[in-house]
Amino acid sequence: MSNTNNTSESQGSQQSSQNSQGSHKAQKSQKSQEDSQDSRESRRPRPMEVLREARAQLADLTGMTAETVSSFEQTEEGWSLEVEVLELERVPDTMSLMASYQVELDSEGQLMGYRRVRRYERGRADSRGGR
Repeated sequence: MSNTNNTSESQGSQQSSQNSQGSHKAQKSQKSQEDSQDSRESRRPRPMEVLREARAQLADLTGMTAETVSSFEQTEEGWSLEVEVLELERVPDTMSLMASYQVELDSEGQLMGYRRVRRYERGRADSRGGR
């Protein structure tokens, strides 16, 4: 009879201990998630990271080589870039068709959208003033 009481008491003690450990693990996990979220929110990507990632994402989406970034600025929503892309390679190279793409990224550097804003031959001077 005393064995039965001991067993139920020890089971109750073990359950209490397990509940305490589970609660402690849940608190640690929640704290870890909060810390991770805080570090993501406080760490904006560096400009060079954004440039590299934008070029890579645009190349993946369009299948075209992103050659240069001619405009780059931080906006309230994230980042805005103008990327020069090789659209059609020709011989001689000065006859290749190039295009400028306006690329919008969110604050974490993920591509949100893009559009072609102009197309031109590589060897041609731009007649539109400052661009």
